Amino acid sequence: MRLFLCEKPSQARDIARVIGAGQRSEGFLKGEGCVVTWGFGHLLEQAPPEQYDQALKRWSLEALPILPSTWKMEIKKSGRKQFGVVKKLLGQATEVVVATDADREGETIAREILDHCGYRGKVTRLWLSALDDASIRKALAGIRPGEATYPLYLAGLGRSRADWLVGMNLTRAYTVLAQRQGHQGILSVGRVQTPALRLVVDRDREIANFVPQPFWEVVAHLQASSGTFQAKWRPSDASIHDAVGRCISEEAARSLAQRVTGQQGRVSHLETSRKKEAAPLVMDLSSLQQEASRRFGYGAQQVLDIAQALYEVHKATSYPRTDCRYLPESQYEDVERIVTLLLHSDEALSALRQRLDTSRKSRVWNDSKITAHHGIIPTSACDLTKLNDAERNVYDLIRRHYLAQFLPDHEYDRTDLRVDLEGEAFVASGRQVRVEGWRELFPRAAVGEEGEEEREAPPLPSLSEGECCQARQLEVLDKQTTPPKPFTEGTLIAAMKHAARFVTDERLKVRLKETAGIGTEATRAGIIETLLKRGFIKRQKRALVSTPTGQQLIDVLPSVITNPGMTALWEQALDDVAAGRRALQEFMGRQAGMVEKLVQHARASTVTMPQPKRKTPGKDVGSRRKASSS
Repeated sequence: MRLFLCEKPSQARDIARVIGAGQRSEGFLKGEGCVVTWGFGHLLEQAPPEQYDQALKRWSLEALPILPSTWKMEIKKSGRKQFGVVKKLLGQATEVVVATDADREGETIAREILDHCGYRGKVTRLWLSALDDASIRKALAGIRPGEATYPLYLAGLGRSRADWLVGMNLTRAYTVLAQRQGHQGILSVGRVQTPALRLVVDRDREIANFVPQPFWEVVAHLQASSGTFQAKWRPSDASIHDAVGRCISEEAARSLAQRVTGQQGRVSHLETSRKKEAAPLVMDLSSLQQEASRRFGYGAQQVLDIAQALYEVHKATSYPRTDCRYLPESQYEDVERIVTLLLHSDEALSALRQRLDTSRKSRVWNDSKITAHHGIIPTSACDLTKLNDAERNVYDLIRRHYLAQFLPDHEYDRTDLRVDLEGEAFVASGRQVRVEGWRELFPRAAVGEEGEEEREAPPLPSLSEGECCQARQLEVLDKQTTPPKPFTEGTLIAAMKHAARFVTDERLKVRLKETAGIGTEATRAGIIETLLKRGFIKRQKRALVSTPTGQQLIDVLPSVITNPGMTALWEQALDDVAAGRRALQEFMGRQAGMVEKLVQHARASTVTMPQPKRKTPGKDVGSRRKASSS
């Protein structure tokens, strides 16, 4: 009997529909020679410390570190009945097709069940990128050998066990230390959660400690024969400008304005060049979360839930938990079908019909850039009337980024000029759109593209080098440097994904890849929710800011656990495990060694924390047992 093991019931129903397994039973669906069953996400979880030793039920600094030599899993209470169903079916199976989500966590959900039940038969892998019928059939035709994705399971085990080691040991250590000083709450420490908190705390302190510096901008209103335009003074005297060329002397600015008003100037340099902008790539989960946060104010978890619903419930888009913004060459054969479906499903797109060129092959089609999954794209017809407003907004972002691949490049003429006025340089730039191209789909700047200010620079009048112009008026604008902005959920997601950019330690920089981050596409939204629930950060309108408790927690913890760069390095190591470049045993050995040192450091520490306003110790202890991804 061939057994398909899915991650959740809805996924099982989709696969069963395609393979003809329509006979319903308790906990599974049956067909000719095949059965489809499911979990509810993880049916198993890491066993708590007291399962290794009952004495560990009591939190004690002396009992640390807890370093299991043989790891134990236990069946979740909520999944015991379904686990019994799956275990019985495994006893009858001649082949198990792992059909969980096609990522590290999905692999782990299935494989930990197989291991716990002692299954030793044939294993294959159904690698799904979408849950519409056509995509399922395509995946069934290309089922992979089980060993091809087994390293993902090893990486999943490494993640789960590392989270347990850090969470169980350091949460206990610092909670006990704080309680000795009268603190009544739980100090939750997590391998990913804590450095994510550090990012917010550091940003808040940077803002709080920011001292604005005054500077002055001189703007000349110039009259040429063909029209008027504005140019900004670029001071050349190093004694009156800062490192980025801003004038820091009010006296110099006002003196210049007085001296230059009414004078004749000359265009000493003028250059116009045609610029082309390629369409933005299709979206991965992080870019979707960032854009939805920026445009609509949606939270990261909200966007993930919406993207999951579009994939799982509406069958409208591809797998959402991807870190890739490219598409495989093989997917190009589906372009005509997908574009036709999109145009027929929404009359608002009819105006695009004549301008879309499906023979156009943009930079998005690139096999060398594909990771476990391709970018998020529409997959089948979508009944927009069945989507709520938020789903429609997120779907529209995905749809626009896909359709943009079949519109021309955005083209404009960029003009840069310099005017000499009384020996001083004034500069201006302008742009004239020549081909709107893909930008007709984006009324505002697309994610990752140039800023609004530059994009909206007005065109300059027709000028030529050597032409004279008169300074009709000069404005002196009083300005100040501004602090960095607080994180939003979207910008925090971006910071977590690109944590390597926040690393100042040169030794760490050398070892980190430029793209190294903390967490994964699937877990970052949950980390933000965890920090909010535990009272370490809070929402202020669209911003996320740290609380006094969050700030003091960062202050008492050693930097090795709060440093985003160090955690990014461990995430990088997990990627190596997933790729088969590093052994799980080596990774866990290093994690255990680090935890041992951190516990020793904790023993020599004193922790003073503010009294929490909510959360009882009993509730926190229970939630700590269940926490496995922070």
